[in-house]
Amino acid sequence: MIKGLTITPPVLGRISIGRVIVKDGKRLPAKDDQFTITSQVQNKDGWINHPLDEKLRKSETDKLRQIPVRMLFNDPELNLRAEYTLFDRQTSRPLCVGDGESCQRRTNNGVEQLPCPSPDRCSLAQGGACKPYGRLYVNLSEDDELGTFVFRTTGFNSIRTLAARLRYFAAVSGNKLSCLPLQLTLRGKSTTQSYRTPIYFVDLTLRDGVTLKEAVSDAQAIDNELIEHGFNQAALEEAAKQGYVDSCFEIDSDGLLDAAEEFYPMNTDQSDSQIQSTNDHLSTHDVTSIERGLRQSVTVVS
Repeated sequence: MIKGLTITPPVLGRISIGRVIVKDGKRLPAKDDQFTITSQVQNKDGWINHPLDEKLRKSETDKLRQIPVRMLFNDPELNLRAEYTLFDRQTSRPLCVGDGESCQRRTNNGVEQLPCPSPDRCSLAQGGACKPYGRLYVNLSEDDELGTFVFRTTGFNSIRTLAARLRYFAAVSGNKLSCLPLQLTLRGKSTTQSYRTPIYFVDLTLRDGVTLKEAVSDAQAIDNELIEHGFNQAALEEAAKQGYVDSCFEIDSDGLLDAAEEFYPMNTDQSDSQIQSTNDHLSTHDVTSIERGLRQSVTVVS
């Protein structure tokens, strides 16, 4: 196997609550108040919606604000990956990835492991160049039980809420997270930083009509049934964990350009409050090839 290759869960599509628009010749992030499920195919108008997007909407005018999901792993940290990430301004490649204690950084001497003081205290990250970058992998369809849809975000609210929910659900179910009936729920809130305008973040809850007691009981029964049929959840998790360990940068290279465009947009006349509210709830789409990221220069919003 190729050394340093990031092995992520197989991605069938993406879940977003934002998009990139063209304004005055610049590609800028735009807010949205609903989920959109896209495929991995795009045309001249952008990414094509996945058939599940239409299927999950009650009508053409209905806003998609809840998505039934299943976790692929019992370990919360295999479902949700999050690090501080600084993208190179010229290549849109990750320059530095850290967890607040240590980081992997590209230097003239190659990839080095250095201390990570967090963005607020890092001289390299001044001007908002380094942000939390989270990826949540969820299963949406029984047609492919090992395929996932990825939700990407740089919002602290979404990352913090998802991390807490995953840990809590894993704890109360006795580490049967993959057997729980869950759903992604879009929530809104206002803050002083958003000047009282609503910002949106993603929460993880039990599906409507299911109590915690019922969910835990059913999860135990499902787990026992899978074991009887020879399903090895522990081996699946070990394989996924090894796929992350083998990589220097736990970043899927397919999404580099769009991540830079949406989370690190080109310099605009946006105010700090507009940028803050955008960063708090937008997610990104992927591109089909890393070469596109290497051909286009991006400038980080300061």
